[in-house]
Amino acid sequence: MSGFLGKLSPTKRVVAGNNNDLPLFYSNSMERCPRDTPRVTATLGELLMNVDDASNDHRSLEMASPLTSSASSFNSWTSAPASSITSSPFVLSFTDLTYSVKIKKKFPPFCGNSSSNDSALNTKILLNGISGEAHEGEMMAVLGASGSGKSTLIDALANRIAKDSLRGSITLNGEVLESSLQKVISAYVMQDDLLFPMLTVEETLMFSAEFRLPRSLSKKKKKARVQSLIDQLGLRSAARTMIGDEGHRGISGGERRRVSIGIDIIHDPIILFLDEPTSGLDSTSAYMVIKVLQRIAQSGSIVIMSIHQPSYRIMGLLDRLIFLSRGNTVFSGSPTYLPQFFSEFDHPIPENENKTEFALDLIRELENSPEGTKKLVEYHKEWRAKQQAAARYYNNGITLKEAITASISKGKLVSGAATTTNSPSSFQTYANPFWIEMIVIGKRSVLNSMRQPELIGMRIGAVMVTGIILATMFTKLDNSPKGVQERLGFFAFAMSTTFYTCAEAIPVFLQERYIFMRETAYNAYRRSSYVLSQSIISIPSLIFLAACFAATTFFAVGLAGGASGFLFFFLTILASFWAGSSFVTFLSGVVSNVMLGFTVVVAILAYFLLFSGFFISRDRIPLYWIWFHYLSLVKYPYEGVLQNEFEDTTKCFVRGIQIFDNSPLGQFPNAVKLSLLKSMSGVLGINVTAETCVTTGIDILKQQGVTEISKWNCLWITVAWGFFFRVLFYFTLLIGSKNKRR
Repeated sequence: MSGFLGKLSPTKRVVAGNNNDLPLFYSNSMERCPRDTPRVTATLGELLMNVDDASNDHRSLEMASPLTSSASSFNSWTSAPASSITSSPFVLSFTDLTYSVKIKKKFPPFCGNSSSNDSALNTKILLNGISGEAHEGEMMAVLGASGSGKSTLIDALANRIAKDSLRGSITLNGEVLESSLQKVISAYVMQDDLLFPMLTVEETLMFSAEFRLPRSLSKKKKKARVQSLIDQLGLRSAARTMIGDEGHRGISGGERRRVSIGIDIIHDPIILFLDEPTSGLDSTSAYMVIKVLQRIAQSGSIVIMSIHQPSYRIMGLLDRLIFLSRGNTVFSGSPTYLPQFFSEFDHPIPENENKTEFALDLIRELENSPEGTKKLVEYHKEWRAKQQAAARYYNNGITLKEAITASISKGKLVSGAATTTNSPSSFQTYANPFWIEMIVIGKRSVLNSMRQPELIGMRIGAVMVTGIILATMFTKLDNSPKGVQERLGFFAFAMSTTFYTCAEAIPVFLQERYIFMRETAYNAYRRSSYVLSQSIISIPSLIFLAACFAATTFFAVGLAGGASGFLFFFLTILASFWAGSSFVTFLSGVVSNVMLGFTVVVAILAYFLLFSGFFISRDRIPLYWIWFHYLSLVKYPYEGVLQNEFEDTTKCFVRGIQIFDNSPLGQFPNAVKLSLLKSMSGVLGINVTAETCVTTGIDILKQQGVTEISKWNCLWITVAWGFFFRVLFYFTLLIGSKNKRR
């Protein structure tokens, strides 16, 4: 045992960057290497620094000598001599991690006092005093049956559980690992492959490189990094293939998993967490994925993963194991110690038996027994205490930030290297400024949308079809009382349609929701950059849609105002599209289900139309509902276009005998109507003839209660609503995308 412990002791481990580690990038990417073979580390930064600016071959990245590049790469990132910083191997330690959740009882107790036993029934312990450590250059796997706490432990170590809910300590090189620092130096690969389906493998990795690698790194070196990573992930044959989804044929499951890993290791993180990276893969694909992770670890990273049931070949690649049973540790250590551990526990592993399968089967049998795994848990504590008595950690007397700076000086953690020239003790939170992030996000969104022209075509088609129907239904409206009613109906329907057609934006963010959460959880880009970019790239399409709708309806319906009237009508339609799109985008950040989102949007827009002033004028709305009238998004564009249509004081809409058109008297002959007008003139003392103007446009506006706000103010208020909902969308992302358990 002392030999084994000595092998694991940090005092006898090598430092990433010397000539005792295996390179992450070398040509024969799928060959298995003996664990004790002398090896050479070539981290990402070292290799990137050796890419010849005049060379066009990306394979020069693989042929660069790490032994000659360390000093040059260090001097290129920092101003200090290469020998001034001493490196120290990283050790991630966790002690007594405990996490529990409250479970609501389905049925409350009928009688009796609320005792401590009752409260215990409401609490489920997911992690119970878990301790261990993971070393640089090694892979640690967490094993156990479903519900044992594997993913929970990975989430706890990856800072995906709220600090006030998790008890225990997590340290890196003996220092408490701060949340902000952990986001910079680590990456997390989710169990689900969350990728843009219409991008190719190469494009996906390239966008990740543009997010994760600093602006100071040339475009050529970023491309070289991506090409080398494609080779090392075994994705060369699929590099130009789209990711695909249910409706589009794409790459295989194993290739998707390797792409998911690639986008999170593009910046060469110090710590890599993975939640069941082999889930759903065949044995060969699973082995290839773990082989890639082994090279990542041996390049100077700490790799920690959960895995359900590894094969014999995968077991040969793992350095440390933790077996969990219902939140308790039942074994931790090297796979080579499994036989000794269970033999001393009086359950020896048969000679030809798969050690992992035997251990998992035994744990399951004990879980189903009356005593459970209590004895195994207690025995493991005694066995681990003996190990810890012999193991000691030594950090050469340097701080954690100094160790990270030393690692960066060798090319590790490229995204954090840009700031080390000024302050070795500080690390860049984001690799790029916000405007670079906005450009990359916008470029990716546009590219993804352009490859789905059917979605763009459907929205244009919906707007055009609606416009054509309205244009043919309300063709050349006259200035009669019926024409006035028809105009009011046209404006109400047109304004509400602009908002309803924005409902298609709901699935846009919901499809990207978990991709966004994954990317922002570890500082790929700022949330504000995402909101601003999505807002800006939506404007051209909104302008096109507004122009199509306005041109289709304005002249066909015969609306007033000429060129200036058309311009205002177009701007109002555009402002409505902007406000509606912003409102729907905000709701998509609040509601996480597509069908529920559509239901909420349709219901709220119906309420907006109801309180807009079309069905019932403002003066007739009850006081206890008047507040909703002013919150209605439809109110302001509706009132704006009404004023644009009826503001001309010289235009008459009701003349003489037309006052009888909307009454039973309208059915009488004109001669009778003229006689009535003469009688009315005598009573009123005013001469009212058949051509006398009785109602102007201003009178119609007063009848509709449109007198408070000018048409231009209605336009600006509509635009302001759009900005307001974009700000709310940002706060929903800020609050609702923490991606942490409570």
